[in-house]
Amino acid sequence: MTPKLWQGSAPFLIITLVITGLVVGLRQAGGLQRVELRTYDLLLQARPDPGPDPRLLTVLITEDDIQAQKTWPLKDATIAQAFRTLLAANPRAVGLDIFRDLPVEPGHAELSQLFATDNRLIPICKAASTDSQEVGPPPMIPQTQVEAQVGLVNIPVDIDGVARRNLFLVSPSPGLCQTPYSLALQLTLHYLAKENIVPKLTTAGLLQLGQAEFPTLSSNSGGYHNLDARGAQIMLNYRSGQAVSETVTLTELLKGKVPASQIQDRVILVGVAAASLKDSFLTPYSDSANNSQLMPGVTVHAQMVSQFLSTVLDGRPLIWSWPAWVEVIWVWVWAGVGVGLAWRLRQPLWLGGALLASLVVLGGVALGAMLASGWIPLVPPFWGLVLGAGVTISYVNYQGQQEQKRFLQRVKEQEDALAVLRSLLAENTAANVQAATPITEIKNKPSSLLSGRYQIKKVLGSGGFGRTYLAADTQRPGQPICVVKHLRPGRKDERFMQVARRLFATEAEILEALGRYDQIPLLLAYVEENQEFYLVQEFIDGTSLSRELTKPLPVAWAITFLQDLLTTLSFVHSYHVIHRDIKPDNLIRRTSDHKIVLIDFGAVKQMQPPQKDQASSAQDSTVIIGTMGYAPPEQLAGQPGLNSDLYAAGMIAIQALTGVKPRDIERNQETGELDWQKHISVDLGLATILNRMIRFNFTERYQSAPEVLGDLGKLRVK
Repeated sequence: MTPKLWQGSAPFLIITLVITGLVVGLRQAGGLQRVELRTYDLLLQARPDPGPDPRLLTVLITEDDIQAQKTWPLKDATIAQAFRTLLAANPRAVGLDIFRDLPVEPGHAELSQLFATDNRLIPICKAASTDSQEVGPPPMIPQTQVEAQVGLVNIPVDIDGVARRNLFLVSPSPGLCQTPYSLALQLTLHYLAKENIVPKLTTAGLLQLGQAEFPTLSSNSGGYHNLDARGAQIMLNYRSGQAVSETVTLTELLKGKVPASQIQDRVILVGVAAASLKDSFLTPYSDSANNSQLMPGVTVHAQMVSQFLSTVLDGRPLIWSWPAWVEVIWVWVWAGVGVGLAWRLRQPLWLGGALLASLVVLGGVALGAMLASGWIPLVPPFWGLVLGAGVTISYVNYQGQQEQKRFLQRVKEQEDALAVLRSLLAENTAANVQAATPITEIKNKPSSLLSGRYQIKKVLGSGGFGRTYLAADTQRPGQPICVVKHLRPGRKDERFMQVARRLFATEAEILEALGRYDQIPLLLAYVEENQEFYLVQEFIDGTSLSRELTKPLPVAWAITFLQDLLTTLSFVHSYHVIHRDIKPDNLIRRTSDHKIVLIDFGAVKQMQPPQKDQASSAQDSTVIIGTMGYAPPEQLAGQPGLNSDLYAAGMIAIQALTGVKPRDIERNQETGELDWQKHISVDLGLATILNRMIRFNFTERYQSAPEVLGDLGKLRVK
């Protein structure tokens, strides 16, 4: 490098080195650890999902299972029964992710006999940690068998509470839990024994299974800073954020509903999924900010088993990272890119475009590496690029300002010299003087929707500008059936589309919140494509309530119906949401439990060309949506309230009792109220409740669903 070139480029080389040092120093101090770990999660989520591991089966113990057993912890007899069912189908190993350090009678002797006679059963113990006490293995396991038959259940979590690591080997310390092997590794070793693969240690002291070696994490691997890397740990290479394996419930297993083919030659993991037991973890697929999408601990162990088996048998690589010196060079390169771009490109638009393109390349490289199971730094080079460009811009601007000052100083000096010269000339002159952008309807039935993801099975309903389909989701395990609502806005001018998008997003948020309730379909997705909107919801297997209303029904049916529906409406109305179209066709009797499920919340019909009217308030703005006979007068006038839904519920109950459709019931000419009691005689208390539910004047009606439920609870109907 020539002295002139060095003089010109030296400041920028220095900036590059300083920025690299600052970023690397901040990283080594742990200042970037949290954001690096979160970025790692996002990259992990971007990988394709290979689907459930066919070598595993998870038996989940749910809240329903606990209610069915009517006790927790489960009795030893229940666990023994589950073990016998599993062992009869010849699995390779069965892991029990439930502590059995104390007997839970009855059945302890039976369970002890199973543990003693079949080493395929792998119970657990827990080593002491900073936040939990140690728990020993089942007492019937001889100390000499603990190493070969008991699995360590500890799952390490990072500073943000997320489980990202797979701890599989430890050095046992004096205490109750003396096994060196994790539950996942124990189950893996039992499975691989049938493949004639036994564990070995390499000359470097690494675990080797077949041709696969397992290099362990250090305290500063990847984005970690001062990680507690004791024991043998690897990054947990999650197979899936949805389903790592096929799952069944304990009740299904005990009732013999699990075929032997689903168990034979597999690793079986048995553990709890009930939220009340709090054996769940945040994972890279969770929303840690909201503490949502927790993964049961037994599922995390299944992820670990799948990782081992996939690495050994399928050749799936472990998650790897660069040595520290390579990562420093990587940060230096991107800091240099930022410095170089800011030095060469002084035009803001060009520089902004170049920096954006560089970030896209950086992100693409990081994503590509993750697809190849590589964790390379993304956050440090990002800051190197941005800070390098920012500092260089500041330096260039400073240098420009200094150069401008120097130039201005020279100009001033020049002006001063000229002034002096003019003065001199003036003196000589004096001496000489003394000397002498229309929308089309949906007409054809497509075979699939949304880039082929949803394969249409049949059309459930249609209107001029919308259709509802029954479809199979081809991108979810098992291709489950769902309901896809396809909505076309009535106009596509930009002003209208802005309103439509806002409405659609609001509607989706409402459906997502309401879908948490068991008797409302779950919202699975909402998508805008080509200025058209799609809502994807859970399919409810059942029959329309209209099929039951073909003849008069008993009073008990009507009361039970009202209690069921009004309980759901209590939840819906707590969100200040009006359904607006409650009718028998929008009520489904679910096959599994015979409960009433409320469907077809339809405020997004506002995107289509309906008969509009003004609402009573901004909060309850609406359109004229409803069905004649079930919709009350104020709703037909475009001003529904929460108790408009109560009117519809009351009309359905009256239809059930009388066998007469609401539109065929006449109103009393003097009072204006519906004269339904001439069709049937019912208990005075029930009649009073129904009459108050269907008052013509909404101010005289019940104001809330809980109020109706309270009065229904007081009835003493024979």
